[in-house]
Amino acid sequence: MEGNREKRRGIFLTLAGGMCWGISGCFGQFLFQEKGATANWLVSIRLLTAGILLLIIGYIHQGKKLNEVFHKKADAKKLLGFSVFGMLFCQYTYFAAVQYSNAGTATVLQALAPTVILAFVCIRNLKLPKGFELTAVISAVLGVFLLSTHGNIHNMMLTKQALFFGLASAIGAASYNLLAADLLRGYGVYVVVGFGMFFGGLVLCAIVRPWNLMIPLDGETLLALFGVIVIGTAIAFSLYLKGVSIVGAFMGSLLGTVEPVTAIVVSFLFLGSKFQWIDLLGFALILGTVLLLSLRSPHEEA
Repeated sequence: MEGNREKRRGIFLTLAGGMCWGISGCFGQFLFQEKGATANWLVSIRLLTAGILLLIIGYIHQGKKLNEVFHKKADAKKLLGFSVFGMLFCQYTYFAAVQYSNAGTATVLQALAPTVILAFVCIRNLKLPKGFELTAVISAVLGVFLLSTHGNIHNMMLTKQALFFGLASAIGAASYNLLAADLLRGYGVYVVVGFGMFFGGLVLCAIVRPWNLMIPLDGETLLALFGVIVIGTAIAFSLYLKGVSIVGAFMGSLLGTVEPVTAIVVSFLFLGSKFQWIDLLGFALILGTVLLLSLRSPHEEA
């Protein structure tokens, strides 16, 4: 009985963390639609502020161990590479996709990351995908086709920018996972993601200089920023990681599909995003790909 209660708690925490990530994209969509924000402005502020917040949480949990990653030159270089080519690239392309479409569409397109990882693994190992993996790839391609054209190859429903940044965000999420894997095993999420966001934010701030873009810092803006930075970062990571520690990585990957579903529902109900039945079919095909590829055993990704 106690074990079942703990498992239900783990499922709840994992789902809550995924939902927080989904809501985060919707807060970003609100800032783009209503406050004139841009991906440059939002991502630079989000990365820098959220990075500091995660590092504070990490220091509370780990103390001075937080800096151990810099004691090994090779790991420090990996961390800096992850900060730019993993964290910054992933976050920027995702919020740019939100800016040019909506949170639901952007989050679903980013969910193509497992397909990108599968392609990378097959190329690296010089092997063809297995039957169910090939089915998953075909499902993903068909889903993107329906989402972007509604079944008519001569009719683009998504803007070129939305499709470009949406697919780029899938590549970004894949590179994020591939570049972070060894570091996460060695140092933990608060060190890797915290410093990754912090350094990525510093780089982007130096390039885009967000202080030059005048955004009205009224109550709505501050609430939306709280949603993106605190709910979508500190709370989301804390809930999700605690839940996964209870239910395991496999169940966590399945429950994580609540993120795009949440983004779709919230952007439809509260932000005026319009979806047709064929969009929902495209969403279902892409999310089905995620579920199917989650059935792979861990050694198949090594």
